[in-house]
Amino acid sequence: MNKSTLAVTTAVSSLIALGATMAAAPAAAADKEKCYGVAKAGQNDCATKSSSCAGTSKEDNQKDAFVVVPKGLCDKLTGGSTMSS
Repeated sequence: MNKSTLAVTTAVSSLIALGATMAAAPAAAADKEKCYGVAKAGQNDCATKSSSCAGTSKEDNQKDAFVVVPKGLCDKLTGGSTMSS
């Protein structure tokens, strides 16, 4: 196999692998949910009503701060809710 054929084969293989990974991402996201009221201060996953971005919650268990957890886990966590307060 010459160098140009090897380069093309490698590029095509990489694109196929990337496509398979991208197709799996939405399925993985469907198995997750936002869990409010359980994040430690500064450990939230996204913006809240009172802070602008991830990692900026001011207190532990802030009611409007969430972390993403596997679907079904939030209801098992003390203080966890799938709805923002």
